[in-house]
Amino acid sequence: MYPNGDVRVEGVALPSEGVELVGDLYRPATQPTTDASPAVVVVGSWTTVKEQMAGRYAAGLARRGLTALAFDFRGYGASKGDPQNFESPERKIADIVSAVAYLASRPDVDASRIGALGICAGSGYVAVAASRTPRIRSVAMVAPWLHDRTLVPDIYGGPEGVRERIAQGEAARDKYETTGEVDYIPAASGTDAQAAMYGPFDYYLNADRGAVPQWRNQFAVMSWPQWLTFDPIAVAPRLTAPTFMLHSPDAAIPDGARRFHDSLTAPKELQWTTGNQFDFYDQEPTVTAALDSVGAHFGRTL
Repeated sequence: MYPNGDVRVEGVALPSEGVELVGDLYRPATQPTTDASPAVVVVGSWTTVKEQMAGRYAAGLARRGLTALAFDFRGYGASKGDPQNFESPERKIADIVSAVAYLASRPDVDASRIGALGICAGSGYVAVAASRTPRIRSVAMVAPWLHDRTLVPDIYGGPEGVRERIAQGEAARDKYETTGEVDYIPAASGTDAQAAMYGPFDYYLNADRGAVPQWRNQFAVMSWPQWLTFDPIAVAPRLTAPTFMLHSPDAAIPDGARRFHDSLTAPKELQWTTGNQFDFYDQEPTVTAALDSVGAHFGRTL
C-alpha cells in the first residue's frame, strides 16, 4: 500500500476501556528512539482499518519528521472488542482519547506535543475527542465528513430514508441484546442497494486500493442510529486546539466543512483544493500535497 523504507514501524498494543487495541507506530528511521518527539494519532474514515488511509498518512507524517500512530478501533481489524464492525462514534471517540493517553505515556513521545489527524469521517471523531481531552494540542482534517441532523437527510434519502435506517438499526440492536447475533450489511457494494455505501466506490472495492485483506467489508446494522444522529459540527465552538482543514468542493459535504470552520473560535485555517473524496485516500499527487499541508500545520503548532 505504501513504501516505508525510510520509516521505522513498531507494532503496539494499547488499552481502551479494558479492551486491547492494536496499532502501528511510525517513526522517521533516522530518529533516535531515546528522543521525546511530537506525535500524531491518525484516524481514517468510517468502517476502515489501520492498513487503509490511516496507515498511509501515518507513514507520510513519519517521513516528515513526526511520530504517528495508526490503530484499529474496537471491533475492527486486529483489535479486540464486540460487536465487530460496529460504527459507534462514542466508542471510537473513547478509543482516540485512549490512543492519545497511550502516546502521552511513552518516554519517546513529548506528552505536551500531541496532535490528531482525521481523514473523512475520522475528522468528526477527532473533533469530539479534542473537545474532551486537552492532551490533543493540534487538530488536522483531510476531506472531512462533518454532518448534523440538517445535512443527514440529503445524504440518506430524505427524512424517510433516515427514519427507515434508524428503525432497522434499533431492531438490529434489540436482536443483538436478546440473542447476541449481529445483523450485517456490506460496508460498500456496487450491487447491493442495502450496503452502507452503495455505488461505484472503487476505493473500497478494488484490491489494489482500499479492499485490503484486513478490511472485512461489514457494517453492523445497529450502527445506523448512532451514526445518523452524530453531530460533530456542534463541538466546533468548544475546540481550543489550532485546527487545519483541507477539503475540496467536489469531495463529501463541503457545506459541513464550511459550517464547522465558521463555528470554530480556536486558531483555524480552511484550505480548498481539488479532487473527489477518494482522491484524498490514496491518489497522487493529492495525498502528497495533503501531507505537505498537514505536516506544515503540525510543524507550526506542535
